[in-house]
Amino acid sequence: MGVLSTSPTNMDHCIELCIKCARACEECLTACLQEPDAQARVHCIQKLIDCSKICLQLVSFLSRNSEFSKQYCQVCADICEACATHCEKFQDAHCQECAKICRECAEACRNMA
Repeated sequence: MGVLSTSPTNMDHCIELCIKCARACEECLTACLQEPDAQARVHCIQKLIDCSKICLQLVSFLSRNSEFSKQYCQVCADICEACATHCEKFQDAHCQECAKICRECAEACRNMA
């Protein structure tokens, strides 16, 4: 359900998951920076930043029904998948949960693309 409408849509579901994913990535990023092996997580941290940024950008595109939304959805799905793959390399709970959320977001984005 959009802010200005009353019936939920696939777009609303995608927006909600993008917001959740961006938040999870920011939280995971903060936790990764505090891990003793933070230097070994550089690529993962870069993916977390990319994922958070693209998710929030996609929320903007979807909310205003941009003509480029479908392309952004595909790019977002690809970045979410890459982020999940990097997070899954680390066994701590924050990375594992973030990977799960990233994959959920990727699926929602693919359904929009």
